[in-house]
Amino acid sequence: MKIRRIFDKRTWPLWLSFWLPLILMTGYFIYRHMAPFGSSSLLTVDMGQQYVDLFSYFRHTLLHDPSAFFYSFSKTIGGDMMGVWAYYLMSPFNLILLVFPGQSITVGIFIITILKYGCAGLAFGWLLTKTHTQRGWLVPIFSTAYAMMGWMIANQLNLIWLDTTAILPLVILGLERLFKTGKIRWFAGWLTVMLIDNYYMGYMVILFSCLYWLYAATKYWQNFKTMLIQAGKFAWGGLLSVLLSAWLLLPTLYALLQSKAQYNVTKISWKFEYQPWKMLAKYVIGSFNFDQMPSGQPNVYIAWLAIIGFIVFFLSRQFNWQLKLSVGGITAFLLLSFCYGPLDLFWHADQFPVWYPYRFSFVFSFWVVWIAAQTLTEKLTIKLWQAVVALGLIAAAFITVALNLKHVTYVDAANLMITVGLAAISLVLLVLPKERRLWLYQVVALLLVATDMTINAVASLNNISYVSQAEFGQYTQALDTTVSGIQKQDSDFYRIGKTFTRTKDDPLQAAYNGADHFSSTFESIIPNFFGSIGQPDGDGVVTYSNGTLITDSLLDMHYFMDKTVPSAQADNNNYNSYIPVTSTKPDLQHYTKQPSLSNSQATVYKNPYALGLGFGAADKILKLKVSKTTGDPVARQELLYQTLANRSPSALISAENFDQVVFQNVKKVVTLTGSVVNKQNLAKTGSIYFKFTPQTNDSYYITLGQNLTPSNASFYLNGKELKQYPTYRHTIAVNVATNSKGKTVTFGIQMKKTSLWLQNFTLYKLDNPQFVKSARKLQQSPWTITKHSSSKLTGTINIKQKHQVLMTTIPYSAGWHAKVDGKTVSTKKVINTFVAVPLSQGKHSVTLTYRPPLLVPGLIASGIGIVGTLAWFGIKRRRKTD
Repeated sequence: MKIRRIFDKRTWPLWLSFWLPLILMTGYFIYRHMAPFGSSSLLTVDMGQQYVDLFSYFRHTLLHDPSAFFYSFSKTIGGDMMGVWAYYLMSPFNLILLVFPGQSITVGIFIITILKYGCAGLAFGWLLTKTHTQRGWLVPIFSTAYAMMGWMIANQLNLIWLDTTAILPLVILGLERLFKTGKIRWFAGWLTVMLIDNYYMGYMVILFSCLYWLYAATKYWQNFKTMLIQAGKFAWGGLLSVLLSAWLLLPTLYALLQSKAQYNVTKISWKFEYQPWKMLAKYVIGSFNFDQMPSGQPNVYIAWLAIIGFIVFFLSRQFNWQLKLSVGGITAFLLLSFCYGPLDLFWHADQFPVWYPYRFSFVFSFWVVWIAAQTLTEKLTIKLWQAVVALGLIAAAFITVALNLKHVTYVDAANLMITVGLAAISLVLLVLPKERRLWLYQVVALLLVATDMTINAVASLNNISYVSQAEFGQYTQALDTTVSGIQKQDSDFYRIGKTFTRTKDDPLQAAYNGADHFSSTFESIIPNFFGSIGQPDGDGVVTYSNGTLITDSLLDMHYFMDKTVPSAQADNNNYNSYIPVTSTKPDLQHYTKQPSLSNSQATVYKNPYALGLGFGAADKILKLKVSKTTGDPVARQELLYQTLANRSPSALISAENFDQVVFQNVKKVVTLTGSVVNKQNLAKTGSIYFKFTPQTNDSYYITLGQNLTPSNASFYLNGKELKQYPTYRHTIAVNVATNSKGKTVTFGIQMKKTSLWLQNFTLYKLDNPQFVKSARKLQQSPWTITKHSSSKLTGTINIKQKHQVLMTTIPYSAGWHAKVDGKTVSTKKVINTFVAVPLSQGKHSVTLTYRPPLLVPGLIASGIGIVGTLAWFGIKRRRKTD
């Protein structure tokens, strides 16, 4: 009996709303051979470069290290994680990933993706059913149009956002109930879920909820007094949601102030971002490709049946002029937000998106489908004159797009004609009389919408390429195997570097302490520091691909993984091709090879100069002022390291001259650094070869300014292409020689353009014996860590000299709290980057504990919200029983 009730005549439209979009997208993914149905995967762009690694971290945290929820040393050299959870990982769907370890995680991603399509349809169907807007076959018609909208198709690779499409209809249902019954619990409850699930998309849902309140206030207008009461309840529901989610929102706010808030737009451009007519092209199937990801127009495609229904709303007499004015005003505001800079910025919380523009466009698609669902009645019929008006508007739109095809490269004539056909069939279907066999017309309408949305999905996603399962799986297995081997042998705290990279979040994927990271909640002090010492960096990203002996020592790169080079007898064809090398590092010769930890994929080295996470250092470091990312990174490394060791700052580094410079089809210049070189014959390749013969076995580095990137030139070392991470915004330091006494080293530059600026191009020599002396001095007082977790470190240290501090390479945060010999002491911020603890001479026990800033106030606020809510329900229940 219970099973029959679940699938009775009242609930089958909901189940169909869930299963239809899920089955349609599953069919497409099977066609594209996505794992587990083939050799491909759903990994592409950020899904493959960021999210999949964060999902692996999610699994590791829940299954092995709960303390990593607050802090992780896999986030570059260490960072707060609550902001990462709030933006990327709070979706309950992610629990599915717990049963998909390692390379099989792509199967979990597949399952989550199709489930989110289904849940979006189910939620919209629930809204239609509970508000008595539609019933029967019409429920899955509109829910499918919503669940497979263009925004969903274009952003399915941003899996972290897709929950919003399932939660938004429930928030709106809460608003509908607020106006009809005066109760706020449904609205406040689902808005709380939205804010906890993803605060960023929740912000957009709040903005849309404000617009929807204006619509609902018009729709359910009674009198001014009633409107004020409804406004008060709406505000209270929103405030209660914020209180209930404050335990996560307040720590996230602090994290944002240290990261994304550092990049907020300070100057607003009061202009249109593109010609508004281009939005019309987005109502053509397949109007999406890779070029539309970094920049483009909003993805707002929905079934033409719904679009026509939306148009007819303004022509129908069943709605009064006040409601039409309200709907028209909200629609105009949303459309203006898509093309007018200040409004676009407003929707994105004062930050223009880096890729994936108009992320809020899902609310517009919801709005159009919702209004259409209220317009097209059960008979699914419109009047002839309404159809003529709709036809005129649609024809004008298609003609505009057709005349401007060359200006919208993501639309082709074939797809335009298919769209015209879909629109025409939809219009004809709505005009036809349906007195007999109404259900048959409704089924035809459902098939039409399903076909419409499926064609758009196929035409859009066929433009996108994906990472193969083998490419991801082989690299993941190689990295996991190598890291786990190191960790089994050495359980102490240390960091691991590598000369190869699949993504900047490899450390999160394999759960080791590394130095790379990419996320939207990345503390700005780390990219700033990494950029200042010659590492590739950006807003929210760092790659430790250019470590020197100095930085490897300072940052405790205790182990290094290098791609294994095959023997002369081995087959070199595609040997470990799935391991992309991004760093040239002759300095590994100074480290000790670890045969027991190495394998056929990676060779492991141990760094004898690593200083550990903390060490005794001269307190002069507390007063050292280091300039920002302008200038010379190698000199900056020297100044920092020698100050810590209390040795002469100029003892390590010296600038060297090249023995010979050969210009081929390039006009000669006398001074190299800072010069602009030009080709002689523009039709031929221009090359410059810089040669020097080391007189010692010291390490040599060449600095390359931000203009000397692979987009402007190709670089070669001794005739072989230089392996280097390709993008950087500040000067980097490239290791070009070590143990090369008496051997000629040739550094070649091949120009890709007619001229090239040799920005900050300098050859440096590191005095290795002097470096070893400084390293040994700093190793005399190590912080020996006896217990460690992701958020708590305990160890002992013997400070042998006066005027020293415990210097750590833990990124500074107000969340770190120190105890020395059981007593609380204040931490110090060193060179605007690291945590240091002042200590007296002698032996000490030092404990550092991380507690996310604003977590306690957030817990208190949420506690007040919970207690207040329970008390309110208790009082109401008591009043009913009295």
